[in-house]
Amino acid sequence: MPTYLTPGVYVEEVQSGARPIEGVGTAVAAFVGFAEDGPFHEPTLVTSWDQYTRTFGGFVQGAYLPHSVYGYFANGGGSAYVVRVGGSADDSSAPAGNGDGARREQAALAVEVGGFQIAAKPGVSGVSIEIADPEGENPPEDRFRVLVRQGEQVAETYDASTRRNVKGYLPTQARNSKLIEVTEQRGGNQTRPAAQTIAVPDAPASPAPATSGQVARLDPAEYVGDADARTGFAGLESVDEITMVAVPDLMSAYQRGDIDAEGLRTVQLAVISHCEQMGDRVAVLDAPPGLSAQQVRNWRNDEAGYDSRYATLYYPWVRVLDPAAGRNITVPPSGHVAGLWARSDTERGVHKAPANEVIRGAVDLELRLSKGEQDLLNPIGVNCIRTFPGRGVRVWGARTLSSDPAWRYLNVRRLFNYLEESILLGTQWVVFEPNDDRLWSSIRRNVSAFLTEEWRRGALFGRTAAEAFYVKCDRDNNPQESIDQGRVVCEIGVSPVKPAEFVVFRLAQFSDSTSLVDE
Repeated sequence: MPTYLTPGVYVEEVQSGARPIEGVGTAVAAFVGFAEDGPFHEPTLVTSWDQYTRTFGGFVQGAYLPHSVYGYFANGGGSAYVVRVGGSADDSSAPAGNGDGARREQAALAVEVGGFQIAAKPGVSGVSIEIADPEGENPPEDRFRVLVRQGEQVAETYDASTRRNVKGYLPTQARNSKLIEVTEQRGGNQTRPAAQTIAVPDAPASPAPATSGQVARLDPAEYVGDADARTGFAGLESVDEITMVAVPDLMSAYQRGDIDAEGLRTVQLAVISHCEQMGDRVAVLDAPPGLSAQQVRNWRNDEAGYDSRYATLYYPWVRVLDPAAGRNITVPPSGHVAGLWARSDTERGVHKAPANEVIRGAVDLELRLSKGEQDLLNPIGVNCIRTFPGRGVRVWGARTLSSDPAWRYLNVRRLFNYLEESILLGTQWVVFEPNDDRLWSSIRRNVSAFLTEEWRRGALFGRTAAEAFYVKCDRDNNPQESIDQGRVVCEIGVSPVKPAEFVVFRLAQFSDSTSLVDE
């Protein structure tokens, strides 16, 4: 309470007891895959296809990431985070598809300095590297200076560090260099290099003999990443707004033979584990290419065996135009499906099952499924994509990979993610408030107001708000023992809407005489 000492009129601002809970975003995708250019292992936000091409380049042979991102935006996606992978740290700069001989050639064109490999970019010549001591007195042991010369001119200067988790880490700083590429030596110990000047071998005029834009061979660890270095899926943990994760280029690595069937399952399980651990996102998985309906059924049941409420699986692949090749190609559907989720959320809401919707940009399917073939797949959680005369290519399934009937439908999982995250962020003000009846009443009021609005939008099932949800936060679930431990317990129950997956009309014959009513 303020203290008044002088007579007069005073105006005070008082805080309203109502603190509205706002709904969070539900459609932000994360894509992990191969790209022509751009930073490695760094989640980068893109909000349009043009922004993606400026950062990562366009369509390239042997990479499904560009097609997935293009399909995402074409189908209604608004923003996405892209993580570029493409080989282990010591060969990520190598041209794609060159094989062992090309990688040896690339290594011969590089020099090793303090556990780092430094190489000239394709077409660059006359480069030398000067390693110097950092400026100032008593500099940290991990610090040093790198002066990049082209000819006699100092073209680039870096105040670098050997430590991975700092902003000055040398490979991170040199990502935007026009002259050199710096990678970490696998298994090497990064130490401050001694002062020296090194001539860097000239790079070839082009990365031939391979097709530009492809990537070096890699293993499942490239996707899974390192939690300490924040690479792979671990790099996505710091981005809270992501709600769906797709790894389209897992399939291109599988097709090239870089990853076998066991490696494919390893990566997909890692995606699922990431989504389960985060608790606020869903994995959008692709089935392997070239499989019949029966083969996908066997793969799903006998090989993959996934059981998760945080994952979905789509089949078959879709055919789209490849501007780089000037013809139609078959690509994994996950990127297009993620965009369809975003479009459905915008037009109808996250509670609406993202199915019976047209996939924009899909001209055909790798395999046209019949109703009988979908009968084999739908019960085991494989969401089929089908073509219908006069209705285009449509997603015709909305299930998770969970064996639990309560979490069978995708829209239920995503609705709960939305409600949980919205309530979590909208009640941060509660922390350290006096734990008494007034606080409990405020919590009930704010959460109930939020859920009432969701019920009015059609997200919850019930003729009245009381049928659709309940919020309990009182002395019953907050006894003195809980208060003494500094806890506030609020129990919330909601009744989500389920999709009308099976629509049944019962028709029967009747005669006029049986339909007459006695007057």
